[in-house]
Amino acid sequence: MADDKEREGTELVVAEFHKKIKDAFEVFDHEANNTVDVEEEEPTGYIRFEKFLPVMTKVLLEKRYRPIPEDILLRAFEVLDPSKRGFLTKEELIKYMTEEGEPFSQEEMEEMLSAAIDPESNSIRYKDYIAMMVVDDG
Repeated sequence: MADDKEREGTELVVAEFHKKIKDAFEVFDHEANNTVDVEEEEPTGYIRFEKFLPVMTKVLLEKRYRPIPEDILLRAFEVLDPSKRGFLTKEELIKYMTEEGEPFSQEEMEEMLSAAIDPESNSIRYKDYIAMMVVDDG
């Protein structure tokens, strides 16, 4: 009986990971063909979702990479938003991504902007963005 409940709990965790992995994968699947370009990682230049899913699920289940806590991500965005508006404009984000720290490549910047920027307001509401990025550690 306890084994059944534990198995159900594990299956729920795996199902939630699969959904989050699929959502994240789709952000970079620009052609909606279940592939993502990864020239430097794969000889074919892309990885199929079917190959990516089990590898990423295993990484998350083994907790190999500890996620950055939500409060630390929030503080990082708040440093970039000293007037505490709760958002950054697309222009501000581009400036930070290209002029501060290690600059993003054009492709990296376009991918981040496509995932982060709200097309209606042309800004990133960073609390919403953080909520999308954070993996529950429960």
